[in-house]
Amino acid sequence: MALFQIAEPGQAQAPHQRRLAVGIDLGTTNSLVASVMSGSAKVLVNEQDEASIPSVVHYQEDGTVLVGSAAQAKAVADPYNTIASAKRLMGKGADDLSDTLFADRYLFDTDSGSLPAFKTQAGNKTAVDVSSAILQSLKNTAELSLGGELVGAVITVPAYFDDAQRQATKDAATVAGLHVLRLLNEPTAAALAYGLDAKEDACVAIFDLGGGTFDISLLKMQRGLFEVMATAGDTALGGDDFDHALAATLAEQAGITDLSDASQQRNLLNIARGIKEQLSDQTSCGFDIPLADGGSYKGTIDRDQFNALIEPLFKRSLKSCRQALRDANIEKSDVDAVVMVGGSTRVPLVRDRVSEFFGRTVLTDINPDEVVAVGAALQADVLAGNKPDSELLLLDVIPLSLGLETMGGLAEKVIPRNTTIPIARAQEFTTYKDGQTALALHVVQGERELVSDCRSLARFELRDIPPRVAGAVRIQVIFQVDADGLLTVSAIEKESGVVASVDVKPSYGLSDSEIEQMLTASMEHASDDMLARALQEQKVEADRVVEAINSALASDGDEHLDSDERTVIDQAIGDLQTARAGDSTDAIKSAIAKVEKVSNAYVERRMNATVRKMMAGKQLADVESDTSDT
Repeated sequence: MALFQIAEPGQAQAPHQRRLAVGIDLGTTNSLVASVMSGSAKVLVNEQDEASIPSVVHYQEDGTVLVGSAAQAKAVADPYNTIASAKRLMGKGADDLSDTLFADRYLFDTDSGSLPAFKTQAGNKTAVDVSSAILQSLKNTAELSLGGELVGAVITVPAYFDDAQRQATKDAATVAGLHVLRLLNEPTAAALAYGLDAKEDACVAIFDLGGGTFDISLLKMQRGLFEVMATAGDTALGGDDFDHALAATLAEQAGITDLSDASQQRNLLNIARGIKEQLSDQTSCGFDIPLADGGSYKGTIDRDQFNALIEPLFKRSLKSCRQALRDANIEKSDVDAVVMVGGSTRVPLVRDRVSEFFGRTVLTDINPDEVVAVGAALQADVLAGNKPDSELLLLDVIPLSLGLETMGGLAEKVIPRNTTIPIARAQEFTTYKDGQTALALHVVQGERELVSDCRSLARFELRDIPPRVAGAVRIQVIFQVDADGLLTVSAIEKESGVVASVDVKPSYGLSDSEIEQMLTASMEHASDDMLARALQEQKVEADRVVEAINSALASDGDEHLDSDERTVIDQAIGDLQTARAGDSTDAIKSAIAKVEKVSNAYVERRMNATVRKMMAGKQLADVESDTSDT
């Protein structure tokens, strides 16, 4: 008798077969792809036997696209068609160009909207286009190495990437034909690579200084729970900045004053990068710079000179470290280990200063260039279903608070910064005016008390609200942040059930300077912000009181008030409006109290009149019957 194959519900017919998934470190300077093979995560090499490829793309006139070393080889001879460090423009808009390293190196086209595009001989290319080409190359390397199609990839991003930058990364993956299993913060990936999740109870600092971005994350491991306690960083700080500082010095020494030549710029940057890398192993380095007149300039730079150039830049990273420690409410001594991530952490000054700051020797056992890709590969293996018994639980956090604008231009925080994700939070709001049938919702991001000091994410409207008196309508607003850090906001009116929602996918991200300044500004202006919020809250309350009393007076003021009483109330209302126009919280509060006091008798008469109308034509027995029914 023939037998059917047995397959349990939810299980693959061939459970011994592994699903092919990879971890990708999409870096500013270099990119890598890794996968778990034979129980361990390994970085995959391409046909040129390269484990790491430069994050550089060259566009040829016939449409051919070169990626990696082949593209980098074209950089000096054809700089305008060769794009490097495009990650720094992910999620950025045209308004942010002045804050990037690209402003004096490339031409941009913004005719298609707010997204900047590089003008190349193959057409206009955005940062998403460039990143997708790199991801496509890594995907090809993986499928060739693993011998099959990928089910998905975990792609790492800086912990401080905002919604726009994360969405741009997912868009690039989609264009490359990659299914994103998850966007994983780079510091979290590094901790996974070191196996720190296996520790019973530890606090670990991940110091990630790459080519274009810096992150510091404080992670807590406790019995299988992997939690990000706090994160801080600077999306405009990295090895690229070291290169630019050194290139400017080399140009000055060589007497090069005209830097408008893109080929000369790229050549100087290449020389500077080479010097930086050599000074990591030796105390001095010679260089030879070709000049426009056919000659050359030869010189030498030592490690002390290089350190003096980059010290001001490096100090910005320690500022972020202090911020993260304050947010996590811990001391330096509470940190059990410090992991160094990113090629720029090879610079001796960086390692020495970080060791001094935390008071312990930093961990550099795993190649800092590969550690993020390795960690991402381990997570991809779990998400692909190859480790069903894994107890690993990653809890990342949102970097900046999310909330709504309320009356008076106030920012009401719904999800505070450093809340673990994924997360869903709901908060109830109500209407401001009688008969209001629509509500405009403004989603904001930031730490300040006033909307004008925060960042606008999205706007949408909830319509067809039942017309009720002010304050009677109940509107629930739900904020949902998924595991990739992307936000969806929805609003529902409880009585009618009408719903409106928006996926927050802004077309451009924060400028480089804004990201660095938002948290420090919230600390520096904390006291002033609280005073400003208190003032605005009193002004909103004053508007509400004036609106309510004027509405009542227009309805039946002549019926319940004589001329003298009306004059007193009108005078109090006038005084309140005068106070409301000023900047004294106490004066507004006092004026509100005065309006309420002089109108107490009027309010009482209105209430009595309402009760009399309700009682009209009814006997005591009827009232008792009505009461008993309820």
